[in-house]
Amino acid sequence: MVPWNSFPLEVIYQVLGWLAFLSWSVAGYPQLILNFRRKSVVGLSLDYEILNLTKHFSYLIYNASLFFVPAVQKQYFEKYGHGQMIPVAANDVAFSTHSVIVHLIILSQIAMFERGSQKFSKYAIAIVVVVWFSAAICFFIALPSQSWLWLISIFNIIQVVMTLIKYFPQAFMNFLRKSTDGFSIGTILLDFSGGIFNYSQMVVQSIDQGSWVNFYGNIGKVLISLVTIFYDSILMCQHYVLYPENKKGLTSKNSEEIKQPLISASPIDQQIKGSLKSSHQSPAEL
Repeated sequence: MVPWNSFPLEVIYQVLGWLAFLSWSVAGYPQLILNFRRKSVVGLSLDYEILNLTKHFSYLIYNASLFFVPAVQKQYFEKYGHGQMIPVAANDVAFSTHSVIVHLIILSQIAMFERGSQKFSKYAIAIVVVVWFSAAICFFIALPSQSWLWLISIFNIIQVVMTLIKYFPQAFMNFLRKSTDGFSIGTILLDFSGGIFNYSQMVVQSIDQGSWVNFYGNIGKVLISLVTIFYDSILMCQHYVLYPENKKGLTSKNSEEIKQPLISASPIDQQIKGSLKSSHQSPAEL
């Protein structure tokens, strides 16, 4: 690793990195808790989840390889120069590992809880199959020449592509339902914050080094931040601007359905009430 030029900037970089880690790591919990409380995943796009898991698992492979494997680091320095810093920090590895675990739990909730008529689309399943089949082919291509940096760059590309497309199923489902009910906005707010912190971390690091190699040397991390901020802005707009009243409408409707049996009488009840009324009538009235 390269020594820092400024201690204050180093502190800022580390703080921003761990803030991004905390925001993105905790981001999965609001949806997980909401699913558990409702005992339902209705309103959560199943395609969004399976694409999200593919994204995080690919990102974990990339981060762990570049952070822990000396052969990969050596090839990185040979390509970008020995004076540069590895563009993956400990918080990146921690985040990826934690995210994979959280989304595996959410997938288990999808298997256990009520999901209505929702199911994984054939398009999402096809995308996941093609992604991992392509990754396997790239592994066997890289094996003879041991082009490990090229191989992990493929996983970096995969996670960028997954980031580009994973939000679309959820945004489209919200559009069709005209509601974000069942999808936790807390997840989006934390995800948005993580994107801001992550991008800011890279800016501070580049300013301190006097080089922007961190951006073009790790384009995947840059795109993750920008795409995350863009799509989260759309989802926040849907929740707060486009469909803010629909959740209240759904809640009111559910409340009425629960109260209705308490205020409506059955035919038998009506007959009993009629008999009682007749028994209390006077002879003159009869």
